[in-house]
Amino acid sequence: MDGILSLPFVWAFLILFAIVMLRTNATYWAGRGLAAGGRKTRFARYLDSAAVARAERIISRWGAPAVSVSFLTVGFQTAVNAAAGLGRMPLRRYIPATVVGSILWATVYATIGLAAFDAAVAAAAGSPVAIALLAAVAIAVVVLVVRRRRKARLVPAVQESSVSAGL
Repeated sequence: MDGILSLPFVWAFLILFAIVMLRTNATYWAGRGLAAGGRKTRFARYLDSAAVARAERIISRWGAPAVSVSFLTVGFQTAVNAAAGLGRMPLRRYIPATVVGSILWATVYATIGLAAFDAAVAAAAGSPVAIALLAAVAIAVVVLVVRRRRKARLVPAVQESSVSAGL
């Protein structure tokens, strides 16, 4: 099999490291852009509130470990990097945290991640049962994500309606 799976570890690591650094920094800067743009809208009073300023101080001080650890999670990493941007985490804290996290992520994916992917592709290529199992797992993951997102949207709506009803 050609591609990144056939590369020596060092090259696979470097390619994955570059990819994750680009992706997470783009997410951070998108968050920074949203924060800056939001301050020029009707939401400025909220973004300039004492609560948001306090959150930004907490993110600035304690967010770096959260950024680094988020690279070991699935689905949480993007949210943490966007929050670091929205919270305007200083680059002097964000960049080192991202480098540490990217090293962790690239190491995991250049070893275990790519090996597992390669094994899954090889198993699926030779077995219709394996293809069905992989499809079932993929469908289960999609269903789980959709349910969690729906639930997350319903909870604020229920809370908002109970507040407006005076409960």
